[in-house]
Amino acid sequence: MSDLRKIIIDGNEIEAEGAMTLIRACEQAGVEIPRFCYHERLSIAGNCRMCLVEIVGGPPKPAASCAMQVRDLRPGPEGQPPQVRTNSPMVRKAREGVMEFLLINHPLDCPICDQGGECDLQDQSIAYGVDFSRYREPKRALPDLSIGPLVATYMTRCIYCTRCIRFTTEVAGMEQWGTLGRGEDTRVTTYDNEMLAIEGADPETSVSAALRASMASNLQGNVIDLCPVGALTNKPYAFTARPWELTKTETIDVMDALGSSIRVDTKGREVMRILPRNHDGVNEEWISDKTRFVWDGLRRQRLDRPYLREEGKLRPATWPEALAAAARAIKGAKGLAGLIGDLAPVEAAYSLKRLIEGAGGRVECRTDGAHLPAGNRSAYVGNARIEEIDTARKIYLIGTDPGAEAPVLGARIRKAWLKGAEVVHAGQPAELTFGATELGARNKFALRMLEDAQPAEASLVIVGQGALLGENGAAALSLAMRLTDKVGGKMLVLHTAAARVGAMDVDATCEGGVSAALEGADVIYNLGADEIEIARDGAGGPFVIYQGSHGDRGAHRADVILPAAAWTEEQGLFVNTEGRPQLALRAGHPPGEAKENWAILRALSGEMGSVLPWDSLAQLRQALVAEVPHLGEIDSVPENAWAPVDEVELGAGQLRAAIADFYLTNPIARASELMAELSANARARREQRLAAE
Repeated sequence: MSDLRKIIIDGNEIEAEGAMTLIRACEQAGVEIPRFCYHERLSIAGNCRMCLVEIVGGPPKPAASCAMQVRDLRPGPEGQPPQVRTNSPMVRKAREGVMEFLLINHPLDCPICDQGGECDLQDQSIAYGVDFSRYREPKRALPDLSIGPLVATYMTRCIYCTRCIRFTTEVAGMEQWGTLGRGEDTRVTTYDNEMLAIEGADPETSVSAALRASMASNLQGNVIDLCPVGALTNKPYAFTARPWELTKTETIDVMDALGSSIRVDTKGREVMRILPRNHDGVNEEWISDKTRFVWDGLRRQRLDRPYLREEGKLRPATWPEALAAAARAIKGAKGLAGLIGDLAPVEAAYSLKRLIEGAGGRVECRTDGAHLPAGNRSAYVGNARIEEIDTARKIYLIGTDPGAEAPVLGARIRKAWLKGAEVVHAGQPAELTFGATELGARNKFALRMLEDAQPAEASLVIVGQGALLGENGAAALSLAMRLTDKVGGKMLVLHTAAARVGAMDVDATCEGGVSAALEGADVIYNLGADEIEIARDGAGGPFVIYQGSHGDRGAHRADVILPAAAWTEEQGLFVNTEGRPQLALRAGHPPGEAKENWAILRALSGEMGSVLPWDSLAQLRQALVAEVPHLGEIDSVPENAWAPVDEVELGAGQLRAAIADFYLTNPIARASELMAELSANARARREQRLAAE
């Protein structure tokens, strides 16, 4: 029920919900209130006092607008709406005093601080501070914390806003980050001086199983964005660029299938950092550590020229040579197959489908063998939106580990759990950041989940790729859809590959899956499918044409290598795990002679004499949308008609884990030195001896 109340802010009357805080009401009225500790997605701390406002007729002192609700205000003596002043002499004097206190011990690091140019303390000290200080005593100094290779700490700069503490506790689900002491002796620290995922911790350290579980998080880099000063900064990015030197491109992430909104900052041709953008329907304003720090993988092991294999060795070649060799192989193939990798944009998948099927071949995008029925969007996407997790009252997880497959989605499940949602999990053991009823990984436990389920309001079934792999994959999908019907809820298929849903939408599949596509194939066109092994029988085996951006597994097996752009180097369409079409925009240019994926396939079709009917990306998208209309509805989630698959009984066995190593899931991540270090540290953490051992 609505509780709208009238309130006057700086002479302007507005209506606001009674439960709304004054700081939000002021924003609604178009008045900006300075703040350090307040954050819309975190609990209210009220400890920086920068957001002070004057309540007319209230106490003779300013009030913290972040901690006072509209309903707390009293009307005037004759029933007039309450009045709030945000720029009165009282407020200005109070803010100047707060700023003076904040700067008493803050070091003069601005010329060498990585936060310079985008620092809240800088901006607000200019807007609300004074040009002098009455403090003459020596400034206090604190030792820096060593918390791993991702976050650099300069604790002398800390102003104790506690945003980092509230984020790690409330959103990321870790409890070893907190404060010690009182007053000037306050310290922000971590348990045993360790951090979040204990990156870089001594492998010999003995910790309890409960503590070790609490330390597992793939979201720790978000504290860098939350810190309003330079106390927590991006360690890999440190001292490499200033914000005004960077070109900023708004795009989307492909490190998982969530499709998080991100901003890629480049300097010249190099990607310098990746930051999150706000998108309430997808990632809110968080991104995973892999998304944030994988950018160094865009610089290493890049394919920047075509190659041909002669006498067992690859040699550099020209584009005409490479295209001619690929065209000859395709035209002379007795069995032709096309494989679509996990990072291929929809335009490339559609182009390859037209090219290969036009030459009499078969194309397949389900390279991991997942049982996803073509043509039934409710079965390979589901009918739920990501944002519906927030309001779910009961969540069933089948064969998925959200913390590894989509950490930001895992944070949304935690948010629902904190609001009272019940979570039931069937699958391999996972380091969940929320409480869940653990049933186990055996298929019989998934059957028990179905048997015990009862209809409930706002129920949500999330089925992961781990459930859909193997011989029981089709049965697991059938079980998930039957469970959805039984509880009267909705279903979301959690994919692990950013390209999978888009490729399924253009029907880049063949009956029988990847094994049927490869059966009898003597020529294979590999479009960035680096997660599959293509057998080589001695010196024989199929002829492989590889098109991709990195010298990974696919390039090592290739007979022809066609260098392509990475996702930040071309415009591309991706469809996320909920079925939302999204545009990835070009942030830079591919290295050397590498070209855009769709352009390579268009040039190859000309070499083959069967030209694809488009000469530009715009024409290609017109043809694509004409065939699959919903792909033109950018950033909207189409409604999928619910069509349960045929009932298949789930046999014996176990639900699998979809991801073996969170940090090394694709060629870009495997080329990253930082991802390799994080993977090694995570492996060492898992192998730590327990205290009881």
